[in-house]
Formats: sequence, structure tokens, C-alpha cells
Amino acid sequence: MRTLIIMVSGFALLAICLVIAKQFAGAGDTSMTMATIVFVALWFLAAAVNMWVGVYRAGYSFREELPIFLLIFLLPTAAAVIVRWRFL
Repeated sequence: MRTLIIMVSGFALLAICLVIAKQFAGAGDTSMTMATIVFVALWFLAAAVNMWVGVYRAGYSFREELPIFLLIFLLPTAAAVIVRWRFL
């Protein structure tokens, strides 16, 4: 359940980045590309922190946490790239 909540948070962060880019910089290609890049960077940091918590605080091994990290990071990132490529 925690993994699902974190992934939904990733999609929410993507929406926030896109809305901020549209509000402040318009709907141009450059602003939307920059919003996608900023999202990917922020989301990588958030997923890495989540992995760190799993390894150091929850006691999971790195090998146990790596698939979860990839799932948490790659699904919202893939959605961001697809949205940027197909719709914006």
C-alpha cells in the first residue's frame, strides 16, 4: 500500500510541475520540456530517499529495495515522458 501511495504522489508531483509551468511560462514547448526535466530530477531524489528509508530505517537489503525503487521511479517518469511526447 505504501508503494502505491508513493507512486500516486509521483503522479501528483508531475501534475503540479506541469500546472506551474503552464501558469508561469505559458504552454510553450520549452516550458513543458523544462517541467518534465524538473519533475524527473525531483522524482529521482524522492524515490532515492524512499529507498534509503527502506534500507536504513526499515531494514530491507539493497537488493530487496531495488525493484521497488525502479517501480516507484520508472512508472511516473515513463508517464511524464509519454505525456510530454504525445500530448504537449
